[in-house]
Order: sequence, then structure tokens, then C-alpha cells
Amino acid sequence: MRELADEIQASLSFGVGLKNRAEDAPTDDPLFADPAWDAVPHKHERERLRSKAREQLGTVGSGNHYVDVFADEENRIWVGVHFGSRGFGFGVAHGFLALSQNKQWGERAPERETLLDVHAPIGDAYWQLMNLAGRYAYAGREWVARKVVSILGGREEELVHNHHNFAWIEEHGGESLYVIRKGATPAFPGQKGFVGGSMGDNAVILQGATPADTATQELQARALYSTVHGAGRVMSRTAAAGKRTRKGKVLNNTSISREMMNEWIKGKGVLLRGGGTDESPHVYRRLPDVLKAQGATVEVLHTLRPLIVVMAGADEFDPYKD
Repeated sequence: MRELADEIQASLSFGVGLKNRAEDAPTDDPLFADPAWDAVPHKHERERLRSKAREQLGTVGSGNHYVDVFADEENRIWVGVHFGSRGFGFGVAHGFLALSQNKQWGERAPERETLLDVHAPIGDAYWQLMNLAGRYAYAGREWVARKVVSILGGREEELVHNHHNFAWIEEHGGESLYVIRKGATPAFPGQKGFVGGSMGDNAVILQGATPADTATQELQARALYSTVHGAGRVMSRTAAAGKRTRKGKVLNNTSISREMMNEWIKGKGVLLRGGGTDESPHVYRRLPDVLKAQGATVEVLHTLRPLIVVMAGADEFDPYKD
């Protein structure tokens, strides 16, 4: 088991701004030829962003991004991954922040709420690139999950995907709506999803329920058929791990020690590679309590017990963290 954990850590790229160094990195994915790239306004910026995206596809990132190996209630093995559109998504978001403030793509712009008209050229361009970033996240997660399956010597039997912090066009109450799920994920009846807990807690595979009673049906409709994407934090990163400089120096006291985190992990029988106290189980809610609050709107199909957790190192400065 330790050898497997070490091989996962060595074979994948965890951290900020890193390239996928694997020989089979998916640099030729068809998404790089998608017409949506033309929505980036200047050729130089477009090719720079595409080059970064190509190099980073299949990298995991830092913060709360991870690769986990689980066992379910029948001791079947699952690989769980959590990360998104990486530097590509960050570049798109900041590019449009700049444009919305009458700046050039690539200029620094303060982070603030911005509303874009999807029927205007700028809003349509953002919508195209946001959806491309969603495809990019899917492609990266699939490559990483399958890479780990190959390391484990396994055979893929099922693949469960779900986005959060994303937007969809959906029909609700007879209207066509843009649905933005921040910190949430779709859970239409029968739709499956993966919901993580923490590095020392169980995760689940669930699906949107198909209830017979009208009360639960109404709850689902009011929630726009959504559910949680994770357990959720109860403590900020700074409170848990202290404020750090770019060189990793801690500037103030912390609430969670490495010893506390390691004791929890050891008690759960988890092999941890990387990770910092800002991601300790102490800073997260317990997932069963969170799922209980969803009532009968979702059904848990499998409970996943973590065996191996691999994350970026604890002392890495991450400019993309919340």
C-alpha cells in the first residue's frame, strides 16, 4: 500500500503552475482544437493560454485538490479526484474580469462581482470559454482517475462525474434558466455524483432521489435539483494553518497542529502523502450530518472509506486558494 501511495505521488503533478510530466500526458486532446478558443480576444493571449492549458491538463493543483483511493462497503476499490480547470480556468476568469473593467486581457484587475449579458459579445464569449473550461476539467479528471486505476492494476467499471462552481442552462417551472451552482452540484432524479468528506473521513457516491411523495418532489424543485459537493469547512485556512508568506513562513498562531492531523489520519488507517493542516479533518463538517440535512432528496449508493490520500505539499504557496 505504501508503494502504491508513493507511486501515485511520483506519477502525478500536485501543486500550482506545474506541467504534466507524464509520458502519456493528454496534450493532444480534441478540446484544444475547439472553436471556443477564438473567444479569447487576442491571438497572442489565446495561444499563451492554450499552451498553458495543454501543459497543465491532468495536473492536480493544491489546496483542497486531491487524489484518493477508497474501498466501498463491498471492498471494491474507487479512485476519487477533486480539481477543476486549473490555470486555464483562472486565466479565463481574470481575463473577463479585466475586460469587464475596460482593461486589456491579461491586465491585473481587482476581483469583484461582474455581471455579463450573455446576449452581448462579451457575455457570449465568456459562456463559450466557461463551457470549454468545464470540458477541460472533465478531461483532466478522467485522465488522472484512469492513470491511478492503471497504477493500481485495476480495470475501470464505472465513471461518475459531477461539476460544482459551474453554470448550466436548464428548464425549471416551465422556464429556461441559467443555473449557477456555487458550492453545489446537480442532483436530478437518478443523476449520480461523488461527494467528498475530508482527508480522514468517508466520501459517498449518491444520486438524486426519485421520490413518490410530493413534499420531497417540491423540495427538489425548490433546490433546482441540487445537492452539496462536499462536507464544507467550519474553519478558515488561516485559522487552521496560520497565514503564510510566499516562502512558507507562518506569521501567526494556528489552531490545528500537524500532530492533531496525523493522529486523526492514523486512527482512520489512511496513508497520507502531502497535505497541510488547512485541510485537516478538524476544519471540515462531518459529511453524514451534511447529507442528513439533504433529507430524502438524495440517496447514498456507496460509502467510500479512504485508504490513500495524496495532495500537494503543506508549505506550498497557492495564489488560487480561497
